[in-house]
Amino acid sequence: MEKNDQILLQLIYMFHTSALQGLGKIADPTGSINKNLDYVSQTIDLMEMLKEKTKGNTNEEVEKTLDQMISELQLNYVDEKSKEGLNKEKKKEDGEDKK
Repeated sequence: MEKNDQILLQLIYMFHTSALQGLGKIADPTGSINKNLDYVSQTIDLMEMLKEKTKGNTNEEVEKTLDQMISELQLNYVDEKSKEGLNKEKKKEDGEDKK
């Protein structure tokens, strides 16, 4: 594998790990679990841009890895957004019940 492909993979893994932290799936370096879905959305957009801009300029392994990571993050993002919506709805219902 070319050196630049290895470096690109490192960058992709950094984005992936950071997004997983933003999803609350893994702890950040301090050991805290925090969610930041806006950040995750931006990271997915960055990864999609990298995919588009590097298309045809990397080897198949890099392209496949990037595709898999983007898909994984998108699925987890949608799942977390739906949970967030359900939690807001539940809080609203609980508040209405107490009135």
